[in-house]
Amino acid sequence: MEKLKTYLKQAILMWLAGFREACCLHRIFIFCSRSKTLLKRTGQCFLLNGLIFLGSLFMLNSVVIPILLWILPDQCERFGSRDICDAGVLLKFYSASRFILIELFYVLWFYPLYIFSFILSNIWYNDIAKNAFAVMEGSSIEGEILSSEGTKHSDRPAGVDGVIIGIGEQMFSVLLLSFFFIEVFATGFLPHIGKPINFVLLSWMYSYYCFEYKWNYFEMSLEKRLNFFESNWAFFAGFGSPCVLAIFFFSPLVSYGVMAILFPLFVLTATGTQAEQVINHQQRSWNGCRLGKLPIFYAANNFSLQVLQIWKNDKEQ
Repeated sequence: MEKLKTYLKQAILMWLAGFREACCLHRIFIFCSRSKTLLKRTGQCFLLNGLIFLGSLFMLNSVVIPILLWILPDQCERFGSRDICDAGVLLKFYSASRFILIELFYVLWFYPLYIFSFILSNIWYNDIAKNAFAVMEGSSIEGEILSSEGTKHSDRPAGVDGVIIGIGEQMFSVLLLSFFFIEVFATGFLPHIGKPINFVLLSWMYSYYCFEYKWNYFEMSLEKRLNFFESNWAFFAGFGSPCVLAIFFFSPLVSYGVMAILFPLFVLTATGTQAEQVINHQQRSWNGCRLGKLPIFYAANNFSLQVLQIWKNDKEQ
């Protein structure tokens, strides 16, 4: 029992360390003050996803739908003829008309805007990460050197072999994270325990996404980054929690808009976070004890390997 209490205490302290690192938002201002491109890109993310995307949702719910309800009422008191209302003719017609008009608004505006925002935002995220690393080299934040875990060092062989391995790892990483996303989505439908599990998995997912830019820059192998992530699961759960807290109770479209604004900010905080140093500092007081590895990506990894095996067998036939 005492060991369990100690284990839980260590997990909570590591979670808090990750949460605290994610909330170091002052790094964002320092990064942006040292790079006009970073300031421009973060501003563009806010303009597209905040003002245009979320603004359109606000206009739909606050202006468009109320106007449609005024033009196409859903209450009998608004009709001139009580007999027609009682027959339900106009009610059904108005209800169907409202539904069609709102769906057209989604089909012709929101869904194309969502796709456009998703593609353009991901391009901007990469640009934000690259410029953050340019600022990071040789810069400091309150005395902390903004160079990840030391100097840039590749785990891959040099030349063409390294390029091929890098491309293969990127493809497998996309497949792995796609299956993990399906897991996250599916857990939301579990009764009672679904929401808490979904929250934790989302925290890990967004935390991984934030640090992936940094790991790609330092050319850390996929095996090494997954091992590091799973070995320090409490820290990364804490790091992803502020991001998930900001979107967890909104509708899917609103959640996307808020996340699209916040994500580049957490990418910048991840860039300025010296994860290994923070984790090692926390573990020094534990007399060498560690929380142990948690196989977060076990199912997604197995599914990915199965898909690759099926693809390989089909290609050989």
